[in-house]
Amino acid sequence: MWDFSIGRSVSIMIRTWPFIVFRMIAYFGITLAYIMATGTGASVGYGVGHISTDPDGPMSFALWGGVVGFGVVSIAVYWIREYILYIVKAGHIAVMVHLIDGQDVPGGQDQISYARAVVTERFAEANVLFVLDQLVKGAIRAITGLIGGIAAFLPIPGLSGLVSFINTVIRMSLTYVDEIILGYNIRINSTSPFETARQGIVLYAQNGKTMVKNAIWLSVIMWGVSFVIFLLMLAPAGAILWFMPGQLGGWAFVLAIVFAWAFKAAFIEPFAIASLMQVYFSTIEGQVPNPDWDRRLSEASSKFRELKDKALASFGGSRWTQPAPTPNSPT
Repeated sequence: MWDFSIGRSVSIMIRTWPFIVFRMIAYFGITLAYIMATGTGASVGYGVGHISTDPDGPMSFALWGGVVGFGVVSIAVYWIREYILYIVKAGHIAVMVHLIDGQDVPGGQDQISYARAVVTERFAEANVLFVLDQLVKGAIRAITGLIGGIAAFLPIPGLSGLVSFINTVIRMSLTYVDEIILGYNIRINSTSPFETARQGIVLYAQNGKTMVKNAIWLSVIMWGVSFVIFLLMLAPAGAILWFMPGQLGGWAFVLAIVFAWAFKAAFIEPFAIASLMQVYFSTIEGQVPNPDWDRRLSEASSKFRELKDKALASFGGSRWTQPAPTPNSPT
């Protein structure tokens, strides 16, 4: 079935509890901001609506006020995603990588300081990590077509719909590849993050069958758990909106999604990342990145070509004559 240990992933989550708490504060704080902004916007809209001569004015204005409040927070979250990536995600991944490799890390709150030092050493500025993350995300999209696109040429009636479904599943299963590549970058103590990411993507692609199989299993598990959480969150979301003015019942559905997203980001994502890193590190051990896959990715993805250009501009791209490096001593 799958090649990762659920028990080991859970153990890593328990040992990195400071980051789980950190994630809870960050993502549930965002959820609270959504609730407050939506409620404030609805209240303001409800008050302004009383000025209108339209009998439905208060309720209509309350609805649009809630929409505006929700939109403002969404824009703010979009702009702070760089900080979240740098402080929350990258730091947590750094600690998980060391635990997977059997290295000791500090306990308690010192773990966050330790991880921040590791990330800062690899990526001195948050925008460097953010640019790298965006390039990796863009390059990974090409793997969907390279792995699943061959079936589109098979002369089997009605296959196009199946191919489309398969590619959709593969695309959704690649959600955490950028985190896996970041973990690979940290694991080998890279001084050239763009070049290491380039190699990491090629290694992922040439082991695509194994990685996608495990990613799909994880996606199924996560979708199931997330749906259950969504159903459980409908009640508290509805209770919160009951106190808000106007007809905002439909927002219970939206807030339940936000609640489920926060729970997923705080608890489920670390489990998935820890699981996929187990598979990735063990699968690529001793392998050499395949130049043929590098060529295919270059032809298929402008983001991968841009990644290569940045790698060559910084330290010069390697010819990959050596196996994928093993981790160095603890940082």
